[in-house]
Amino acid sequence: MARLPAAGRCGYPVAARLIPASREGNNVHMNNIRRGFFALLVAIVLAPQPADADEIAAAVAAVEPQVVTWRRDIHAHPELGNREFRTAALVAEHLRGLGLEVETEVAHTGVVGLLRGGLPGPTVALRADMDALPVTERVDLPFASEVTTEYRGQTVGVMHACGHDNHVAILMGVASLLAARREQLAGNVLFIFQPAEEGAPEGEEGGAALMLAEGLFERYRPAAAFGLHVISRWSVGQAAYRSGPTMASSDAFKIFIRGRQTHASRPWQGVDPIVTAAQIIIGLQTIASRKIEVTKAPAVISVGSIKGGIRSNIIPDEVELWGTVRAFDQDMRLQIHREIEQVGSSIAAAAGATAEFALSGTSYPVTVNDPDLTTRSVAVLESVLGRDQVLVSDLITGAEDFSFFAQQVPGFYFFLGATPPDVDSKTAPANHSPLFYADERVLPIGVELLSRLALSYLDGAAAAPARSRSRG
Repeated sequence: MARLPAAGRCGYPVAARLIPASREGNNVHMNNIRRGFFALLVAIVLAPQPADADEIAAAVAAVEPQVVTWRRDIHAHPELGNREFRTAALVAEHLRGLGLEVETEVAHTGVVGLLRGGLPGPTVALRADMDALPVTERVDLPFASEVTTEYRGQTVGVMHACGHDNHVAILMGVASLLAARREQLAGNVLFIFQPAEEGAPEGEEGGAALMLAEGLFERYRPAAAFGLHVISRWSVGQAAYRSGPTMASSDAFKIFIRGRQTHASRPWQGVDPIVTAAQIIIGLQTIASRKIEVTKAPAVISVGSIKGGIRSNIIPDEVELWGTVRAFDQDMRLQIHREIEQVGSSIAAAAGATAEFALSGTSYPVTVNDPDLTTRSVAVLESVLGRDQVLVSDLITGAEDFSFFAQQVPGFYFFLGATPPDVDSKTAPANHSPLFYADERVLPIGVELLSRLALSYLDGAAAAPARSRSRG
């Protein structure tokens, strides 16, 4: 039997109102309270304290000029995938100067640095991609790229048209900030500077998949991975994310159609692979509109290249189609592969031709943000930018090989607006455009957010056992 103390009627919390009626029971109850309070006090004292907001902001401001300098240098000296030699050397020198344990030549040109914290705890991975694109820059900047290279038999410009120069500079800044706090870190931070996110050169492997195949996560065993991408779709000061499937899988494919050559004036004497190719292209669109469960997830099937024939009056022997598949569900992705093969072979057979389907080049899985990690991470973004500046993104049909890391450990990948506030982000040149421009005010924001995400994760992991002990 329990009774309500008189003081309870004056507004004590409900949980404190019911106490044992006997004196012996009261003593036991008070002893339990004292033990619980002492355990909680010990947990609070022993647990690492969250980083002070003003302290982190001051550290970001201190490193910002160097981050800007790195970004401009990297932007002026872009390098294509698996050829990021200069960028990798710059990164490795910086990480070694901070006293990190550094690996180079990971997946050809990748650089990995491990920062060991002064307190025990898990390892958290932070990733930046380093490669540029075969794009000739048309932005009027004093540090605009003038680099050219040979790409598929053509002389082309090289440009950081996707913004990876920003990612590298941001992560170098994060390394500086966290290295200065290493004694307070409850765990380790793995800095991953990854090559060839845009795809390895033809005939080569690369990117996140090759880093993992070489045992990166087996060596360091991170508990979670974070990545970001600057993007013109949103303005500086805004961030966007999505929980669960976020960016599409990407599979390049080719269909080789073989017919029988004949003079174009007498098509009945041959088998026309060009007409067959046209029918297959139309047929492929029925896969997305009629064969997949569109209420589950969207999908895109596009043909971007047709090669066949050399004269107007000759029907050729063969035609080659190149295309891409984008999906947000792994089972649907595999279903589409089967449907493409079936549609192609069936239409070709009906015409008396043959069609061979094959995946070609680099394939990326769906980028999936871990729901629990996303919830925790969004709270960090909102604490820095404000709730109204952290947006939920639509599904993005672009692909990202951070997806390979997020298949191995819980991952959180988000976007940072890079368009100047006085420019309409809806009409700003998109990433991969020769006119793509990233406002440098995004740099300190990226440094602060990645730093806070790492600190928040490590502090939270360290506090969890202490909270568990206090409950016991």
